[in-house]
Amino acid sequence: MKIVATNTMIPLRDEVLAAFGPDVEFVEIDGTTEEGLLAGTADADALLVLGEHITRPVIERLTRCRSIVRFGIGYDTLDVEAATEHGIWVSNVPDANYREVAVHAIALALAVQRRLPALDAGMRADGWASSFAPGVHRPDDQVFGLWGIGRIGRRVAAMAKAIGYRVIAHDPVLTPEVADELGVELVDRDALLARSNILSLHVPLLDSTRNMLDRDAIAALQLGSIVVNVSRGGLIDEHALAEALQSGHLFGAGIDAFLHEPTEAGNPLLACENAILTPHAAHWSEESLAETKRKVVEEAARILRGEQPRSAVNRIEQDRAA
Repeated sequence: MKIVATNTMIPLRDEVLAAFGPDVEFVEIDGTTEEGLLAGTADADALLVLGEHITRPVIERLTRCRSIVRFGIGYDTLDVEAATEHGIWVSNVPDANYREVAVHAIALALAVQRRLPALDAGMRADGWASSFAPGVHRPDDQVFGLWGIGRIGRRVAAMAKAIGYRVIAHDPVLTPEVADELGVELVDRDALLARSNILSLHVPLLDSTRNMLDRDAIAALQLGSIVVNVSRGGLIDEHALAEALQSGHLFGAGIDAFLHEPTEAGNPLLACENAILTPHAAHWSEESLAETKRKVVEEAARILRGEQPRSAVNRIEQDRAA
């Protein structure tokens, strides 16, 4: 049995040996290019994927693979349709780092709203900094808007409410009854944009959500509002966001996910002093890493034993997966 990790960043040997035993063949490859993936995965029984693009050509070269497991929640870098056609289960780990991501969203929102980078820079440059700046408001007088309220969004809602924000949310699958239980006001898209002082995105990247925060949506936001994105970079038109930050239409932004990762040198957000940018780090803590590693390997082992996966994002007929 051969298990291939398509990246070399996360050590997995101990977890793989614990789940599969000493006779397993475990290989780590550099999967940053399609050529590397094609050369290193063809005879794998399972792929353990960080952020590598597992495309249709890669999947079509897999001769015996039954499981592809993604580190983390999003799976937009995996061709799920092609995997399903070839009888391969695709799984993610939806519950190992949602707490960290929610904390990061709140941290970005508060750091932008309280102007922490500017205050810190002033202290370091001049020994002091003016704290008297327009646009800083108390949470009790602000509306925290959530676009999407799944596991992460619900955690963010609870923390935002505890701080003092009034929380509203737009999510087509959220029922009024559940919204009431969460203490969240359910609104439509237009109301979300018009009323949010802070808008935080918590949706997957799909064809239907790509560039959902486009130029028109950004223009519909209140003057002086804040945008937070700890989900996927493709949700936002980065050029339109940068223009709104530089024009003063937006007070600031906290961005952890980008269209291209690592970001390109010409990304316009890099020139926006009122944006806090972090390198897709919202998921990170020592605890979340350990939990994610364990659950990724356990899911692959479960599937290769012929058991039902616990967090599959597709459906495979058992006779095809056998």
